[in-house]
Amino acid sequence: MPRRVIGIVMNGVTGRMGYRQHLVRSILAIRDQGGLPLGDGDTLWPEPILVGRSADKLKDLADRHGLTHWTTSLDEALAHPLAEIYFDAQVTPARETALRTAIAAGKHIYTEKPTAESLEAALDLARLARDAGVCNGAVQDKLFLPGLRKLKRLVDGGFFGRILSVRGEFGYWVFEGDWQQAQRPSWNYRAEDGGGMVLDMFPHWRYVLDGIIAPVRSVYAHTAIHIPERTDERGQVYRATADDAAYGVFELEGGITAQINSSWAVRVDRDELVEFQVDGTEGSAVAGLRECRFQHRAATPKPVWNPDLPATEPFRAQWQRVPDNEEFDNGFKAQWELFLRHVTTGSPYHWDLLEGAKGVQLAELGLRSAREGRRMDVPELSL
Repeated sequence: MPRRVIGIVMNGVTGRMGYRQHLVRSILAIRDQGGLPLGDGDTLWPEPILVGRSADKLKDLADRHGLTHWTTSLDEALAHPLAEIYFDAQVTPARETALRTAIAAGKHIYTEKPTAESLEAALDLARLARDAGVCNGAVQDKLFLPGLRKLKRLVDGGFFGRILSVRGEFGYWVFEGDWQQAQRPSWNYRAEDGGGMVLDMFPHWRYVLDGIIAPVRSVYAHTAIHIPERTDERGQVYRATADDAAYGVFELEGGITAQINSSWAVRVDRDELVEFQVDGTEGSAVAGLRECRFQHRAATPKPVWNPDLPATEPFRAQWQRVPDNEEFDNGFKAQWELFLRHVTTGSPYHWDLLEGAKGVQLAELGLRSAREGRRMDVPELSL
C-alpha cells in the first residue's frame, strides 16, 4: 500500500495536553495503527517535527518515542522539507505570533483553543488563513467524546421534542500546590499568562452548545477567584489573578436556556468530571465524557415533595443507558484524522479558525459580562 509522508510541526508538545492528547494519543497512535488510510489505496504517515523552547525536553521526548526531527527554532521547523502542517499547543499568549508566522510560511494550520487572546486577533488569523489559501482548523475535541456523540444522536433523532434547557457541571478540585502538587500548570491561574476559567472553558461551551443543541445568542456570567494564593512548580507562593470559577447563563436560539458551572475549586459528586443535562417536552438526558443516560416522557416518575419523610424514589435507577452502537476512538485523534484527510484529500471540514473565533468571542463577552454585571448579546460572526 503506497505511503504518503506528511510533516507536522508540533509546537508545545512538551506540555501536558500537547504531549498526552495530541502527540501520544493522536499522531503517534495513528502511526501505531500503520498510518491513516485515505480511501484511495494510499496511507498517510504523519511525521512529527517537534519544536519548543527547551532542547533538553525536546531531545528527551524524541528519544523516548524514536523521533528524529526536533528543534528550538520555529523558522527552522517551518522550513523543514517535509513540513506541511503547523500545530500549536503553546500557552495562549504565545499562540498568535506563531500562527501568523506559520500562515506566512504557507503551512496549513491546526491549533488548540483559544485561537487568540482577543476576538479581533482571532478573526484576523482566520482572514489571514483564508487569504493564504491554507487549510485551517481549531481543536473542538469534546464534540468527539462518546457521551456527547450519544447526546447528539438523541438530539438528531428528535428524542427530546422541544428542548427547554441545558444544565452543565464541570470541574474538580485542583490542589493549591502547597501540601499536594497541583494537577494543572500555575499559568492557568495568572491572567497575565493567558489563564482563567472563562478563557479556557467558554470556547468549549460555545462549540458544544452550537454544535449539539442550538446557537448561543446571549451570555450572562459571574466569575470568581476562590483560591487567591497558590504554589507554583518551583514551590513559590504566587497570587492568583485569573478566575478559577465561572458561572454562566446562556440563551440559545429557540428560547432554550443553558446554565453551566465551571470550577477548579469544587469537589466532584458526579459520575463524570463534566455532565450536561438536557430537558425537553418528550424526555431528558444526562451526558458525560463517555456515558449518556435518558428518561422518556412515558417512563418519567411522579415524585411528590414531602420534606418530612426520607426519599424513597431510586431516582438514578429510573434512567436508561444509551447504547454505544459503535466504537469510539480518542476524541482528539478522531478530529486529527478528519483534519489530515481534509488537508490531503479536500474532504469537508467544519471546525475552522472562524469556528475557533466564535469561542474567543464568547469568552470575551463572558468576561465583559462579569465585569459589567449584565447580559451580553452574541452577534453573528463573519469574515
